[in-house]
Amino acid sequence: MRLISRSSKTPLMSSTDRLKRNTLNDPGFMMQSMNRVQRRAHCEGSFPFRFRVAALKSAERNTLGLALGQLAVRAGEIVMGIYRRSPSVAIKRDASPVTEADLAAETIIIEGLGMLLPGLPVVSEECPQSQIAPPGDAFVLVDPLDGTREFVSGRDEFTINIALIVEGRPVAGAVYAPSLDELWYAGSESFRLSVAPGVQIAADSPVVRVRVRQPLADSFVVLISRSHRDPATEDFLDRLSLKNRRPMGSSLKFCRIAQGDADLYVRLAPTHEWDTAAGDAILSAAGGLVLDPSGVPLRYGKAKSGFLHEGFVALGGFRPSWDWDDVRLSS
Repeated sequence: MRLISRSSKTPLMSSTDRLKRNTLNDPGFMMQSMNRVQRRAHCEGSFPFRFRVAALKSAERNTLGLALGQLAVRAGEIVMGIYRRSPSVAIKRDASPVTEADLAAETIIIEGLGMLLPGLPVVSEECPQSQIAPPGDAFVLVDPLDGTREFVSGRDEFTINIALIVEGRPVAGAVYAPSLDELWYAGSESFRLSVAPGVQIAADSPVVRVRVRQPLADSFVVLISRSHRDPATEDFLDRLSLKNRRPMGSSLKFCRIAQGDADLYVRLAPTHEWDTAAGDAILSAAGGLVLDPSGVPLRYGKAKSGFLHEGFVALGGFRPSWDWDDVRLSS
């Protein structure tokens, strides 16, 4: 794929070639040399046309989820190359960190999506241009490195998230934890497999279908954010007397609930859609629910609100009896 700057019409070097030539040799390359024109082309170049995705059959959704997973695994290779040394870090306007790994992974994913789902709009965390206009009925949400704080701190709890959204809901998605060699993907069902970064997933790879569990009262596990604590969530969990809380980074929390290792994840603070979409796809297809503070499934594509959720509740096999007004008023 050759990218064209929309302001100059000058061909830019393929970002894949640029990454191969520069990124592994220069830790600051992605942070220092991608100027505004290049970033605009990178963000916009793979989705100049928009179309409506036809209804996908169940098997097709599963296949697409696996394809998104393979793309995340491919991006995981360069993420891990940067993780093994000291990454360059910058601070964005919202005070959150961004590294060259975020940008390198995003480049690979967006170019891959241009081939896998040509013409489909992409909304990605590190591409502000992609977050301006409503994306339409079908689009892809990307978080190229979820858990950047964990990544920078040397913890393994970071993921690469990709999800296809159709009519406001995720219909396929993938979450890859490259430092753990764990991939979850989903369409109409959810699956898990072990795969190292950059490895091609073989047709005979051992894949395990994952399902949520029905919790017991004495083994109810609540997952909470390791890096994003907020008073509303803490107060809500305190009022429910839910004491068995385990901190964890990134979208891993959705996946651990999906495979039956935990039961509940609550965050009653604003959260971006790209932080939840892929995990929502995994958990929902595994029999769980991801609900907003009023108790209805999360909706995606809210460009006017900056692609923000007010908060959410992620459930495994547990179905609460609490008053949803209490949740809504806490958020």
